[in-house]
Amino acid sequence: MAEKTTLPIYAEELNRGLLDRLARIEGQVRGVAKMVEGQRPCLEVLQQLASVQAAMRGVTKSVLRNYLERCATDAIRSGDTAVYDQLMEAIYKFVK
Repeated sequence: MAEKTTLPIYAEELNRGLLDRLARIEGQVRGVAKMVEGQRPCLEVLQQLASVQAAMRGVTKSVLRNYLERCATDAIRSGDTAVYDQLMEAIYKFVK
């Protein structure tokens, strides 16, 4: 069943924060590409990749929390039991 979440899905402050964080991550990824292009040592590249992954985990946590607070809660309140399967699917994507 399709989600019927009221808009906006992300509060203005969260939306701005997520977009800022994603822009910084985008810059980090471009930096890693330049490091690879510039033949930087593997350990330096790995350190930067670990930083990118940590930053992405932070964004993921924020979006997942928002999903729980807004999308899933709205669906549960409306009686949409399909949300439980959707929630489990979302969680399993990140616990692999």
